[in-house]
Amino acid sequence: MSDVEVEAPAPAGVSMEELRLAARNHGMPLEALRYPVTPAGLHYLLIHYDIPEVDPVTWRLEVGGAVRRPLSLSLEDLMARPAVTTPVTLECAGNGRALLEPRPISQPWVMEAVGTAEWTGTPLAALLDEAGLEDGAVEVLFSGLDRGVEGEMEQRYERGLPLDDAIRPEVLLAHGMNGQPLLPQHGFPLRLVVPGWYGMASVKWLARVTVLDRPFDGYQNSHSYRMRMQEEESGTPVSRIQPRSLMVPPGIPEFLTRARQVGAGPCDLRGRAWSGSGPVIRVEVSADGGESWSDADVEEPASPFAWQGWSFRWDATPGRHVLCCRATDAGGRTQPLEPEWNVGGYANNAVQRVQVTVPADE
Repeated sequence: MSDVEVEAPAPAGVSMEELRLAARNHGMPLEALRYPVTPAGLHYLLIHYDIPEVDPVTWRLEVGGAVRRPLSLSLEDLMARPAVTTPVTLECAGNGRALLEPRPISQPWVMEAVGTAEWTGTPLAALLDEAGLEDGAVEVLFSGLDRGVEGEMEQRYERGLPLDDAIRPEVLLAHGMNGQPLLPQHGFPLRLVVPGWYGMASVKWLARVTVLDRPFDGYQNSHSYRMRMQEEESGTPVSRIQPRSLMVPPGIPEFLTRARQVGAGPCDLRGRAWSGSGPVIRVEVSADGGESWSDADVEEPASPFAWQGWSFRWDATPGRHVLCCRATDAGGRTQPLEPEWNVGGYANNAVQRVQVTVPADE
């Protein structure tokens, strides 16, 4: 039992703008961690601007820039190409932002901005090979059809990816999710899926792929998604997903606070763990707020870039408890106990803390 105070400070001064963002974008309910593959309607969703209206009959993907043979492909052309289906865990770079103090002002994610889908598509590398990369190519720019204003600039959502990362065999031009065509909110008719990277790299409503002979300096690369301790710093780019584990909240919740109540006795705790830099090799569980830890059983991943199930048998005794879980990946990276602040609120992978009350036997 622990008397550790685990509740994060209540967000002060939450604005109407943040509430609108929270209403448009949604996280995955943590009880959906029970599914190895997240149902499409429960998968987390972040939409920077508006969902564009796309006619799949007239839509085309343009491939150009520093290539020898520019391509213009219809959806039918792309779906006729060799396809692969693979489960990939995607997580928003801002997951955990609302738990930081002071709170960065943006989409107020807690911990639910994650999901694992089975993505179907054609490998990007083969398409680039067909187009023929020119000497001097260093980066690939992905342009979506969604447009908006950010940083006082009118723009479409565009992200550049270093060439060596773009030609990895697992990077997909995806037209399917969980055995169905992409839903409008998930990027119909085509999106990029970059396994191992935070979700900002997986550009939706993809319209153009441009090979560049210099790094892309547009807003989403040069300003957004950079780790900075002060606004004036240039910072370093956000890229691969940091190790994280989450548990299915045990027992039943109180409606408003979501505090959990669990019956006394053996309790099976379970959840998922993932990392963008190799498999998770260890998950530890604590029932006293992180003062002591025990190893959980960890399953093998369904693919190199999909989360892994874990389980732990906990003997729930009467009182208040703070349940925690933390993951360690094959590279030795372990979740920190406390969050590490940065201007954008990115990559906060501090351990989850779940407050649980076990009533005394009457």
